[in-house]
Amino acid sequence: MQGVTEETPFGPDTLVYKVMGKVFALTPLDTESFSCNLKCDPERALELREQYDWIQPGYHMNKKHWNTVTSPVGSSDTLIKELTNHSYDLVKSSLPRKLQAELAQLPN
Repeated sequence: MQGVTEETPFGPDTLVYKVMGKVFALTPLDTESFSCNLKCDPERALELREQYDWIQPGYHMNKKHWNTVTSPVGSSDTLIKELTNHSYDLVKSSLPRKLQAELAQLPN
């Protein structure tokens, strides 16, 4: 994704993905099962939590704007990719115009 960096600002056990310095995804590195926190539109977040028992309010995050996704084995990677892209797009659209212009100039 354009303008994305991977960092570990909270220590070696949590990988944080940022677009132009703003967090859009976090995932623990010290677990055997998949889990991540993704930003989400508040209304959609509620719908997803009602529809999937493996999508919960964001752990250690603002529960209105973040979901924790703990995808069970055999679940659709397509939905997780869609939710990751949604998170990226939300954060990207909230960037100041100057950073959005810088991002547009970066290679894909």
